[in-house]
Amino acid sequence: MINHNKLVRDKIPEIIRSHGDTPLVRIIESDNEYLTALTDKLVEEAREVQETPILDELADALEVVYAIGKAIGHTPEDIEKARAQKAEERGGFDDKVFLISTS
Repeated sequence: MINHNKLVRDKIPEIIRSHGDTPLVRIIESDNEYLTALTDKLVEEAREVQETPILDELADALEVVYAIGKAIGHTPEDIEKARAQKAEERGGFDDKVFLISTS
């Protein structure tokens, strides 16, 4: 038996069964526990992007961001609007500015 103890995508139990294994799952009932599981998942996905910066990993991280947004009452469009506004006000990351220190 392999212990995972983490939030997974909705179809993962079905995929596990299709490979001949038996998943043990539970449905998270508490909104607070769900939000905690989502933020833990975001950290996991961010680490995976750091290790392997490929499109699939970015898509996984974005899926979690959208789920967190939904859990706190925002749509993907709300998130994009906030991102665009912040980029307008503070810039993006295109110039590759690395801040060393301030004095």
